[in-house]
Amino acid sequence: MNWLKQTLWSSIGKKLMMAITGLSFCAFLAGHLAGNLTIYAGQDAFNSYAEHLHSLGPLITLAEIGLLVFAVVHIATGLTLFYENFKARGGRYEVNKKGGGRTIGSATMPYTGIFLAVFVVFHLLNFHFVDKSNTTIAQIVSQTFQSPFWVVIYILAMIVAALHVSHGFWSAFQTLGANHPKYMPLITSCSIIFSLVVGVGFGLLPIFVAISG
Repeated sequence: MNWLKQTLWSSIGKKLMMAITGLSFCAFLAGHLAGNLTIYAGQDAFNSYAEHLHSLGPLITLAEIGLLVFAVVHIATGLTLFYENFKARGGRYEVNKKGGGRTIGSATMPYTGIFLAVFVVFHLLNFHFVDKSNTTIAQIVSQTFQSPFWVVIYILAMIVAALHVSHGFWSAFQTLGANHPKYMPLITSCSIIFSLVVGVGFGLLPIFVAISG
């Protein structure tokens, strides 16, 4: 087990864990967004989607545990790499400038990551760890976004998520060995497109709910 620990906690191992967990969260975001888009079809469609998820029972529980483990690994590894980079640069944080170049997304990765981690806690408190005995998830969402405060917070969070993903997506592929002049331009373009889909797709939902609610 020592060799495994040493391998995973090496510089390359930590970057690989960041890449794998990061791409897993990108896949989750894509699926989560696809499900949330059912709200445009009305509350019944959105409630039906939520009920279908809950009907999966143990599979959903297993997926939630998996996401929690991945989140802990991603956050802990990210903070460790940030500290090591910060210490190595004498107090100045820098990122790898190869592949996708230095962008707002790359320059703010640790900070947007921390913001998103805090946001997810509030997101879970608003929609997951809430009493649903006498209401539906659609009603909970509608009531939440009647507050301009939460609309603004969620839009801001989605902008931050888009920034984070814009760098994290291509960087993960680079870490996994796709750093090749033939492929990286396509991957970086896909990264930008995906980040826009995440930002705009999720960001418009609270506005739509607030207006239609």
